[in-house]
Amino acid sequence: MKVRVRYFASIREALGAGETLDLAAGTTLAELREHLILRGGRHAEALGRTRALRAALDQRMVEETLPLEQDCEVAFFPPVTGG
Repeated sequence: MKVRVRYFASIREALGAGETLDLAAGTTLAELREHLILRGGRHAEALGRTRALRAALDQRMVEETLPLEQDCEVAFFPPVTGG
């Protein structure tokens, strides 16, 4: 299945705006993140498990256990604070 991945803020600076990936049906958000981390290099650094990240699926904040669907959009970004 095709999934669009978008990166924001410091992650975008490290990896670019995003990419489209072909993943197995039923892949979860956690599995997608792990797949990207296993690329090593900048992906491992920007998306590593020691980094606090937020994720959205089709512009909704979700848990990493949620399975992805064909043509969905996943966004990764660092937590933000306002004031």
